[in-house]
Amino acid sequence: MKLVYMGTPDFAVGPLEAIIRAGHEVSAVVTQPDKQKGRGREVQMSPVKKCALKYGIPVFQPVKIREEDSIRQLSLYPADIFVVAAFGQLLPEKILNMPRLGCINIHASLLPAYRGAAPISWVIINGETRTGVTIMQMAKGLDTGDMLLKEEVLIEAKETEESLHDKLMEAGARLIVKALPKIEKGELTPQKQDDALSSYAAKLDKSMGLIDWEKDAPSLERLVRGLNPWPSAYTHYKGKTLKIWESDVVKEHESGDGQENGAPFEKESPKPGQVAFVGKEFFDVVTGDGLLRIYSLQLEGKRRMSVKEFLLGYEIVPGLKLGKAEMR
Repeated sequence: MKLVYMGTPDFAVGPLEAIIRAGHEVSAVVTQPDKQKGRGREVQMSPVKKCALKYGIPVFQPVKIREEDSIRQLSLYPADIFVVAAFGQLLPEKILNMPRLGCINIHASLLPAYRGAAPISWVIINGETRTGVTIMQMAKGLDTGDMLLKEEVLIEAKETEESLHDKLMEAGARLIVKALPKIEKGELTPQKQDDALSSYAAKLDKSMGLIDWEKDAPSLERLVRGLNPWPSAYTHYKGKTLKIWESDVVKEHESGDGQENGAPFEKESPKPGQVAFVGKEFFDVVTGDGLLRIYSLQLEGKRRMSVKEFLLGYEIVPGLKLGKAEMR
């Protein structure tokens, strides 16, 4: 089948490579414009653009896909169908109706649940036990089109956004290769979404990562995993941002076997955000319900490290208050 592929981040790379390996002809790849990043303002290509160039596929990078010039340019690429995976721009009806088989989307959730930009993070943050990938026929609304195929993926107990992302990318690659020949032969029956069962996965923002220690420990532990690696969950230590990379839930003080590096904080009832106990390889922080045990972190301007390494150069003691107004 001849197609145009539209995608931008890493999630879209696996399906593109699977489509190429399956023998389909990709007449063009459409992706977001290059961006300047870092202090040196170095120009960086999207992961999908890098993949396309590797295979010698023409690349089109419209600033706004809705503009008439962009639509005109897109119409020059021959295609039976457009395949979209995390492209990053909404497609107007003129584009949705352009190829004879329409446009299909590889969405990283079991629709109609978790429509929107960040379904992978939100299923972890919300404590779901399963998710998956849906191949859907694109329509005017946001992820509202008819569903064509699904594949379920289980969410492991300590799943992070990064690990689940990779599982869903692989599932998306398998599913799109399975779907394309069936679509061409008319063998798939579109299934309408039940809007009453829909939910929305809003775009992630750095401010989401700020830890509110008044919340319960299970919610914060899921936040740490759901925002790993970006934008990351964080608090503050002596005026500097402190990212939390690995944590666990502790209902009450459990020191472990010979882990003590100091006595629990017992001068007064500890408040959310205060360190309750410090071990050799962890420390426990009071939350609104339970303790959050920290194993791995990263101080502003420093590399990611274990708590054991961190304690060699920085002081964490029972009673220390983490957050914007740290205190003893």
